[in-house]
Amino acid sequence: MRGEPSCPKCGGRVRAPGLFSDSWQCDVHGTVHPLQPVIPPSVDALSVVVRRAKVPVWMPWPLPVGWLFTGVANAGDDRSGGRGTAVACSGPGPLGGIGEMVLVAEELGVGLGARYAGIEGPDPGPRMDVSGAPPVKVLAAGRPTPLWHVTGAPDDRAVFAGEARGLWLWAIVWPEQTGLLMYDELVLADLREAGAEVEMVPCGALSPRILE
Repeated sequence: MRGEPSCPKCGGRVRAPGLFSDSWQCDVHGTVHPLQPVIPPSVDALSVVVRRAKVPVWMPWPLPVGWLFTGVANAGDDRSGGRGTAVACSGPGPLGGIGEMVLVAEELGVGLGARYAGIEGPDPGPRMDVSGAPPVKVLAAGRPTPLWHVTGAPDDRAVFAGEARGLWLWAIVWPEQTGLLMYDELVLADLREAGAEVEMVPCGALSPRILE
């Protein structure tokens, strides 16, 4: 499962800092925070991402009944720390079948959320439908946080985005009907603040969504 760092926006190859540049470079997107290789979900893998993250590591907590942690990814390097994180969870969908969710926290311009959302990035702002009241509110680290629909995503998913702790918060769910979970006042914990509770996270098989 190990591999090379890649561009968080397109998945393309990136060049490490060297003689002519002090940052990671993508031929298409220029300077980027490299997406580190995804490894199978485990408490240890999650702990590594939590320790290096400079942005929240969001997870529904408690997880919905029957749901499991199924993957984690982070964009950044040892020098800058994690500037974008993505956590995948999977479990029974509200209308049957298997539902999947990826929660992304990232700094402006990282582009990880847009990649999972399947839209042009790097940020959701231009595609957020803020014409009315926010359709979804979650409790993120104890704070009521509105999320809006993000338009233009593929039909197989629902995408919501908003701002939490001064950073982008994305919620991408498959299939689209799994988005009904978002209307249940989902409680999100920043795992950087969870302490020993991180060791209690139930792990499942690696989600293919986190590899997209």
